[in-house]
Amino acid sequence: MRPFTYERAKDAQSAAQSVANRPGAKFIAGGTNLLDLMKLSIERPQHLVDVSRLPLNQIEDKEGGLRIGSQVSNSDLAADPRVRQRYPLLSMALLAGASGQLRNKASTGGNLLQRTRCYYFYDVSKPCNKREPGSGCAALQGFNRIHAILGASDQCIAVHPSDMAVALTALDAKVETVAPDGSERTIPINELHRLPAATPHLETSLQSGELITAVSLPAPPNGRQIYRKVRDRASYAFALVSVAAVIDSADRNVRAARLALGGVAHKPWRAPEAERVLAGASNTRDSFVGAADAALKGAQGHGHNDFKILLAKRTIEQTLADASKQA
Repeated sequence: MRPFTYERAKDAQSAAQSVANRPGAKFIAGGTNLLDLMKLSIERPQHLVDVSRLPLNQIEDKEGGLRIGSQVSNSDLAADPRVRQRYPLLSMALLAGASGQLRNKASTGGNLLQRTRCYYFYDVSKPCNKREPGSGCAALQGFNRIHAILGASDQCIAVHPSDMAVALTALDAKVETVAPDGSERTIPINELHRLPAATPHLETSLQSGELITAVSLPAPPNGRQIYRKVRDRASYAFALVSVAAVIDSADRNVRAARLALGGVAHKPWRAPEAERVLAGASNTRDSFVGAADAALKGAQGHGHNDFKILLAKRTIEQTLADASKQA
């Protein structure tokens, strides 16, 4: 274990200032990802700012939706009656992730910022542009079964691991932050995470020291919400492919749809082209096949993960069909 100093934050702004002003400083909340990375010397913080005790652990009704404090645990969020009744998609996604013990510790803000589970990111003996910019991407020519089929680059083909973030993307959530100077801003969740391009080590649009304080959800969408996760085993496994779908149907037609994918890209992948295909379409298998094709336009495998394209297509089709029947 490398030595580091520790500070318990008094408020959100002072926490942001501490991280911005001290080289090598990091926020820590539940620590379910950061501590593992520290043990492996992937993360080497010189100073930890503990934000877990800040008064950011409330779920509040707001303008027909919900405002979720960044320190609300994944367990509490999944179990909240308002979430279960109005945003079952979010509850399903949370319960599909990790284990009960980890959900008890993992925070809402930390879940959004967890880092990839790429084998080569975790293996410090292998080159990784995310871990060491400019060193190369071992996954491109290595065993890349779990890697990206959408939005990848020649610098990185890692995927984002969060289930919760996929659901929040389909629900049009927004992320609230505070900067070291006390200024606040609200970021649409689809703009929080970045695609790798030439800078895969830059994973979000957050600035130095900027702290997530809450996630806000608009009023719940009309229609049926479903989250489906396909993985290698039934528990404690990250998604090969996941689908968050909202289908609002009338008679035999789809009035509106939302679709987001997980396990396929460097960020939760919203599929607006598929949503446009579905809007006004009939509730038929042909429509769902067309939407899946639109969602996966440009998808590219890298050898071992070629199967994910067909897997994603079938998962999208079945999830849309199930959501349509139950809407």
